[in-house]
This record gives sequence, structure tokens and C-alpha cells, in this order.
Amino acid sequence: MNEECIEMIDIEDFGLAEPGKLRAGINLGNVLLVTGATETGNPFGVSPAIAAALARNLGFSVSYWTYPSPGAVADAADQEDWDICLIAEDPKRAETIEFCGAYAEIEATYMVPAGSKLTSLEDVDKPGVRIAVSDRSAYDLYLSRVLKHAELKRAPGLTAAFELFRDQKLEALAGLRPALLENAATLPGSRVMGGAYMAVRQAIGVRPGNPAFAKAVKRFVAEAKSNGLIDGLINEFGQRGRLSVAS
Repeated sequence: MNEECIEMIDIEDFGLAEPGKLRAGINLGNVLLVTGATETGNPFGVSPAIAAALARNLGFSVSYWTYPSPGAVADAADQEDWDICLIAEDPKRAETIEFCGAYAEIEATYMVPAGSKLTSLEDVDKPGVRIAVSDRSAYDLYLSRVLKHAELKRAPGLTAAFELFRDQKLEALAGLRPALLENAATLPGSRVMGGAYMAVRQAIGVRPGNPAFAKAVKRFVAEAKSNGLIDGLINEFGQRGRLSVAS
């Protein structure tokens, strides 16, 4: 990692609720970004490590506020529990969160069961097609905007969406490609489609109304991508080939 190459920013406290401490809102629902917990119970993985690197860059300590889903993280914007959040950017979420740049991307696509006649992404958006999806995920929000004919069937989280797809014999499961490949390995004959209907862009967000803080976070994200910090964290936490540095 090249964290030391990121220039330290001369700051005071940016008017944060706890001077000297950066409170990071972390989504526990994405196993590519949070892969476990430390001995002290803190989340462990790419997104917590990025939050810690940002805190050090600003001269702060870091504390973690964890949530079971990205929707729960977004809801907490009004509660002022966190100073930054690490979830996928989306126009709906941007109504209450100022996103400061994406740091990683994950392809989203569909899985279909054995014997399915659906062969392309376009085939899925047809009348009578039911798609299981993790409720309020970035790809749920996106598909809610763009699908014209297929019906979304929501479940609370990735595991529940897979179980809904399997148990109710739905026509498709929407999700992140790495997770779908793992799901497909447990269902003989199932298939993950080629291509992607979107790239889910994982970003750092702040609450609106603090332009100096937002500027500092944007600067950090840009430098962390260009100097190899993000790529190094992806490799360190074993996510090479599953996550990529955001374009």
C-alpha cells in the first residue's frame, strides 16, 4: 500500500461532532467489502480499511458505526451517527448524502436457474419474469428505475434474496457477480449471465452542508486511487478479481 504517499491535509476538525474522531458508517451486508471482524469487534475488510486510512490522512482516530444493509446506512444520514459512510453511490441516496467519489466497482448481473430460456440481459425484462433482489441495494434502486416489464421481488439482504430465488423458483436473481458465482456453485445447472447491467460504484459519502470536509474527502479518494492505495487494499483483503478500482 502507498498510504504514506497521500499528502497529509492541514485541518482543524471540520466541525465534526466529535473533534479528532472520524465516525465511519459501514455496511456489513457486502461480504466483498467487509470480510470479518477484528479481535476487538471492529469490522475488517476493504471499506473499514479505507475509512481508517482517511482518518489517518486527516490526523483523526476512527470509530465504526455498523449497519446490516446499505439502506440502513443511508437512513442514518438524518440521525447524524456517522461523519462518512461507505456505500454505493446512487441518485436516490444522493438526495441526502453527498458522494465524494467512488473508490471501487463491482459488476452486477443476473443468475438464472437450470433450464432457463433467458440468455441475455435484455431477455430478463419481459412480462412474467420475477427477479429476486436484495432490498434497497444499489442494483435494486437502479433496476427499479429502468425495468419496464419484469417484477422485482425483494428480500432483506443477499442471502435472503438467494433463498427467495431458490425456494420460490423465480426466473432470475439480481446481484453482484462474485456473490452470484458462489450462489451458482450451490445450484446445479444454474448460470450467471455474461455482461453487466450496471457497475455498482462503492463510494465515500458525507452529509451535505460541509463543503470543506467534502473537498478533503474527494481529494483523498482521488489520490488513493491514483497512488495504488485502493488497489493495494483490494489485494490485501483477497478481493482481486472480485473488486476493481473505480474508473
